[in-house]
Amino acid sequence: MRDDFRNNEFVSQTGRTLLMLRELLLKGEFRPGERLSELALVERLKVSRTPIRLAFDRLAHEGLLEPSPSGGFVVREFTMADIWDALEMRGVLEGTAARLAAERLTDSSELIRIKGFQTQMDMLVRGIGHNTMESFAVYMNLNEDFHSELITLAKSPMLRRSLTHLTALPFASPSAMVFARSKLPNAAAMLAVGQEQHHSLLEALEKRQGTRAEALAREHVQLSRRNLESVLMDEAILQHVPGSSLILRTGEVN
Repeated sequence: MRDDFRNNEFVSQTGRTLLMLRELLLKGEFRPGERLSELALVERLKVSRTPIRLAFDRLAHEGLLEPSPSGGFVVREFTMADIWDALEMRGVLEGTAARLAAERLTDSSELIRIKGFQTQMDMLVRGIGHNTMESFAVYMNLNEDFHSELITLAKSPMLRRSLTHLTALPFASPSAMVFARSKLPNAAAMLAVGQEQHHSLLEALEKRQGTRAEALAREHVQLSRRNLESVLMDEAILQHVPGSSLILRTGEVN
């Protein structure tokens, strides 16, 4: 019994360490190319070295860290090409997920959950206070749920693993741009476009239109690219994007 408790405590500590370190990276607490010190993080995070080492390995697998030639890990730097490639790959994978979901749908009742998420998002967008920070946070969660359910409907564990790995990268997840997008002058119009694309995708799924569903899902991801292109032109808004400090833009030198 005592061993089980210790094991659970260790797993919990490892998970907390991973979350804390990932948050520090995405908030810009470390510069791209900076070598992370285990000893410094032991003191900062108040954990032992083992959970930190495990977190390093996990974050390297996710793509936020990379091995240093001299040992240990350094913070990864993302070029604009990396960002566009990540979004392009997400479009391909989510497009495939949408096509498979349409082709593998056996009963319309399977769409109840994803339609429920969409209905809640519609209500938020129509609501008087939908532009508050709290409602945008709720919208972000619902948007993540919508996209996750789309992957579930594809009925492909292999596809889910691939997308989970990809969307662990900054800027690649479905909701990476949602809050920053709320700060843009054309926020309402962009949000309306995203909602319309969701509804069209649901219609294609219900009608078992695999090719159309794939095209709509890929087009939807391009909206994220347009959002990011707009955000990159405003430093104040860019600060709201997780991991923005890790982007190396043209002309920048570390």
